[in-house]
Amino acid sequence: MRKLLLALAIIAVTGSALGGAYEDILEAAERGDTPAVINLIKRGMDVNTADQRGNSLSMIAARTGNVELIDFLLNSRAAVNRRNRFGDTAALLAAANGQIQALKLIHERGGQLEPGGWSALHYAVFGKSPELLAWVIARKPQLDARAPNGQTALMFAAKLGNLDYVKQLIEADADMDLADYDGLTALALAKRAGHMEIAGFLLESGAVE
Repeated sequence: MRKLLLALAIIAVTGSALGGAYEDILEAAERGDTPAVINLIKRGMDVNTADQRGNSLSMIAARTGNVELIDFLLNSRAAVNRRNRFGDTAALLAAANGQIQALKLIHERGGQLEPGGWSALHYAVFGKSPELLAWVIARKPQLDARAPNGQTALMFAAKLGNLDYVKQLIEADADMDLADYDGLTALALAKRAGHMEIAGFLLESGAVE
């Protein structure tokens, strides 16, 4: 009986310690405390530790642009194309948050820009970095790939009212006349959202009314 009680006590203490370390490593990643994350991993924490939404340490580092931590994690064999509960990868989160240096490093280490479904191009249009969008376009992605909702990057840029992004995509030869699942083109989406300058640019560029 004594041995059983001792074993249960050890398990309880170990579980409590691991739970504390779990919270500690996620909090450290969120606040950009790279040394703390590295220390906890060296003490035995899983390099692919993830929060309740499935966001791994690499994804958190990608979202916050922590290149130093990304480098350490990927060198430690973190899963570069792992997805969270919403289907996002580290590369997609870097793209969505305009973290170009993080995205470059992740891609260099095998991170896919088009993992299926949403792509880095789609997410880049929602971000605030024209430089990142230009970098993604230069990687020769499928410009007219549809996101799960049936819309392309150009459609997103048009309805969001980002003329600079629209120009970048048109210059790269994105198809202006594709329609989404509701039959709406980039031109129609721009008009519906009241972005008449974009609508005018699309018409001048040859979009079909």
